[in-house]
Amino acid sequence: QVQLVESGGGLVQPGGSLRLSCAASRSLFSLNTMAWYRQAPGHQRELVAAFPKTGSRIYADSVKGRFTMSRDIANNTVDLHMNSLQPEDTAVYYCNTQAWNGLQWEDFWGKGTLVTVSS
Repeated sequence: QVQLVESGGGLVQPGGSLRLSCAASRSLFSLNTMAWYRQAPGHQRELVAAFPKTGSRIYADSVKGRFTMSRDIANNTVDLHMNSLQPEDTAVYYCNTQAWNGLQWEDFWGKGTLVTVSS
């Protein structure tokens, strides 16, 4: 199956920046939309950004203008560049995608990486 491994989380001060990476175990060409989700304490998991195979990248209103998603086809990796981080961005960030199993599209998730924004 598909393995997704996130990295880059950590502690950062308000106004700081972090780059999260998600490494997939197979070519991105074999996968559907790559996406980043996050789950903050006391909140539901929410979509942060998505990179469809076709069309424009999608961002949640709360991160638009601050976060940028990119992909590196050669390295089977997608990144989330986070700028101007705020305490409200504190959450576990998860990488997500879908793969065809012969019958249907199946969701795959990474284990998550913790981002803490605090003074």
